[in-house]
Amino acid sequence: MELRVRGDRAVLKGHGDVYTREIDPHSLALGAELADALHEWAQVAAALRRSATGPDEAATVVSRRGRQLASRVAGVMRTPVHYVDPVTGEQTVVPPPPPPMAPRRWFAGAGDEPTPWGTGLVVSAFVAAVVIVAMMALATALAAETAGWLVLLAAVVVTAGIAPSLWLTRRLPIIRWVALGAAGGVVLSWFGVLAVVF
Repeated sequence: MELRVRGDRAVLKGHGDVYTREIDPHSLALGAELADALHEWAQVAAALRRSATGPDEAATVVSRRGRQLASRVAGVMRTPVHYVDPVTGEQTVVPPPPPPMAPRRWFAGAGDEPTPWGTGLVVSAFVAAVVIVAMMALATALAAETAGWLVLLAAVVVTAGIAPSLWLTRRLPIIRWVALGAAGGVVLSWFGVLAVVF
């Protein structure tokens, strides 16, 4: 695609043998704001050429603005733009900008990474063992000093307190194994809590 000034209008046309018909920027999917900016730039460039004062600071500004607009066109059209400088007549190829990097996703979905089953299950088993020991220590200490219903109440409070955190971390790439182990430990510890109470 080629960007040049024809009269006091900006025109785009195919580069090489693709097509030679000049196209008004408003007829392409560039957006009204970019198409208007192209025509405003072309009017300033045409006025500068008519003044015939030679290259100066204004000519440099017009050339720079033209390259910026060519870069925007290349980005929207996802194709290189051959920019013909209206002041000097030089032709420059303006490549499209690289696509933006995808934002880092904190929640992994299926297929995002290989699943490390061996290591993950070892971590889960260790965390489950720690949670079972902690819950059983809480249950036996409370059962020795208080009534059985307080042991059940404490187990319910611990389970309800940890459940939202486990639910939120279930898809995090590494922490999901810790959440799996903690959830399994809480479920298994309930058998021990009920045995201590009754």
